[in-house]
Amino acid sequence: MAGTADISQILKEAGLPQDYVMGEQTHGPGVAVVGLVESGRVIPGVDGLVTMEKNLSLVIRVADCGPVWIRCRKTGAVGLVHSGRKGTEARVVEVAIRKMRDEFGVEARDMVALLGPCIRPPHYEVNFAAEIIRQLEREGVGQVVDSGLCTAQDMKRFYSYRAEKGKTGRHFALLARGDSF
Repeated sequence: MAGTADISQILKEAGLPQDYVMGEQTHGPGVAVVGLVESGRVIPGVDGLVTMEKNLSLVIRVADCGPVWIRCRKTGAVGLVHSGRKGTEARVVEVAIRKMRDEFGVEARDMVALLGPCIRPPHYEVNFAAEIIRQLEREGVGQVVDSGLCTAQDMKRFYSYRAEKGKTGRHFALLARGDSF
């Protein structure tokens, strides 16, 4: 795992706030509401982070699991979720959508969600990417976008834990609320 200095540099290069929060990522349904008070912390027991803070970056690591970026177009609330096979079975994406609704008063129809690169058939026997998309649609998310990219299919661009038999790096997925909200 990258050290704190590495994450700060990555955020700086991406033009994102250097105050950040990471999830521990236990492959479960845990989602935390975070703010600047948690800056620099790894939140235990969560695979999803949601916030209304403008100056806070959300960070997760992935190598085959699906990163899911969520944003409410009306309120600016954002969420970032790590959802692999186990997290998808635990419905972590649905938990994040509901937490954003309950905590920030957002409507799912005002949300945009993007599923990033993750392992997919035929490289993995379980099509959890399709289930993530179904869960977003069932929750009524207004716009759902699937990158369609497979981590194991393009080893020059992506890390794949499964294809590389555990000897691989991790991508960081990053998200921060924009200035206009």
